[in-house]
Amino acid sequence: MARKYFGTDGIRGKANEGNMTAEVAMRVGMAAAKHFTRGSHQHRVVIGKDTRLSGYLLEPALASGFISMGMDVIMVGPMPTPAVAMLTRSLRADLGVMISASHNPFQDNGLKLFGPDGYKLSDEIELEIERRMDNGYADHLVPSEKLGRAQRLKNAVGRYMEFAKNTFPKSQRLDGLKIVVDCANGAAYRTAPSVLWELGAEVVAIGVSPNGKNINEKCGSTYPELICEHVVLHNADIGIALDGDADRLIICDENGQVIDGDQLMATVAKYMKTTDKLSGNAVVTTIMSNLGLEKYLKSIDLDLIRTKVGDRYVVEAMRERGLNLGGEQSGHIVLSDFATTGDGLIAALQILSVLVTTGKPVSEICNLYTAYPQLLKNVRYAQGTDPLAMPRVKEAIKEGENRLNGSGRVVIRKSGTEPLIRVMAEGQDDKLITEVVNDIVTTVEELSI
Repeated sequence: MARKYFGTDGIRGKANEGNMTAEVAMRVGMAAAKHFTRGSHQHRVVIGKDTRLSGYLLEPALASGFISMGMDVIMVGPMPTPAVAMLTRSLRADLGVMISASHNPFQDNGLKLFGPDGYKLSDEIELEIERRMDNGYADHLVPSEKLGRAQRLKNAVGRYMEFAKNTFPKSQRLDGLKIVVDCANGAAYRTAPSVLWELGAEVVAIGVSPNGKNINEKCGSTYPELICEHVVLHNADIGIALDGDADRLIICDENGQVIDGDQLMATVAKYMKTTDKLSGNAVVTTIMSNLGLEKYLKSIDLDLIRTKVGDRYVVEAMRERGLNLGGEQSGHIVLSDFATTGDGLIAALQILSVLVTTGKPVSEICNLYTAYPQLLKNVRYAQGTDPLAMPRVKEAIKEGENRLNGSGRVVIRKSGTEPLIRVMAEGQDDKLITEVVNDIVTTVEELSI
C-alpha cells in the first residue's frame, strides 16, 4: 500500500507546507491517540522536540490532537530523540512523539512516533494511523469532561542525563581526556556536554547556541569539517559530532580524521566480542555499509546482516534475531542493551569506554579495516514520476552491475524523505565505480527533465 504521510523515518517535510502543517500534526495526534487508546486507564503521550523554530508550531498542534481524544500530554521540550523513547517507557506512557527532521536544515521538520515499548512504529501501524488520519473524527472526539490535560516535565533533562551516564562503566572515568563535542545547535546542546563533563572529561562544546534557525548549519555530524578543525585547534583526544536530534554521531580522531559509523560498529563489535557481551555473533547494518566492514567482521568470526535503509529496520532485525548491536554508516548506532533506538551520546560513551580501557588513541582503536572505494550521489527527480521503473534506467543499472562483474556492488534506492534517487556503487576500482555512478545519474537526470 502506498504511503501518503510516513516515510522511512516518520513524517517529514518543509515546515508549514504539505504534510508538515499544524493541521496535519493535529490529525496525527488524533489518529495516534485513537490507535493507542486501549484499556480504561488515563492515557498519556510524551512529546519532545529539537530546536527548530517550527517546533513552536507543531508542538501545540500535536498536543491539541491528543487532548481532544482524551489523552494527557507530557511535554519535555528540546530533548534528543532517544531521550523521548526512554521517557516514554520510564513514564509508562502509551506513546511518544519526537518533533524533529534530524539532520535536515531548519526549514524542515518531522514527526517520529514511538510505541509504549519505546520502539519506532512498524510499517503496519503507520499505515493504520494514516488510514485514521483521513477518516474524520466527529464520532471519536471525547466529551468535554473527558478532555486530556497538558503539563511540562521539569526534570526531563536530568532524567536522561542519569540514564546516559549509567551506560558508562561505573569503574571508569574520563579524567585526562579532552573531548570536543559538536551538538549541531540541536537537541543535545544541554545534555551531551554536561554528561561528558560529569564523567570527568575536559569538554570543549560547540554547536550549543541554538536560535531556531541554525540547527545543522555547517555543524554537527553532517558537517564534520568543523569538529575536525576544533580537535586539531584544541589538541583534543577525540571529537564527537551529533546530528540535530542526537540519535547519530560521527567521531573525529586526535589527528582530525573522520571516523564513520561503519568503523564505529567494527570497534564496538570487536570490544563486545572480546568482553563476551555481543549476542549472536552478528551485527545488523544496512545495504549502505561498506564491504570492508563485512569482510572485517568475517575475519573475527562475526556475521553481518543487512537490511534496507532506516534505523528502525535495523532494530526490527535485531529484535527478530535476538542481537544487541546494529547501526548505519551514517552514524546511527543501536545498542539494545541500553536503548531502543540509535543514541549518539550513548554510542560515544561506548567508544570512550574502549578508549579508556585500552589506553590507545582513537586513530588506532577505530581504524580496523580498509574501506572499499564507495561513491554516493543523489539525483533529484520530478514529483509524480518513478525513474526506477523506466526501462532505460533499469538498463543503466544492469549495465553498471555487469561492469563491476562481482568485484563490487550497486545500490539504488529512493529517499524516504525527499524526491531523490540515491545512487551508490563500491568496489576495488575507484575509477570504475565513478563511471558506473555517473552513468546511472546521467540517465536518471535525462529522463527527469
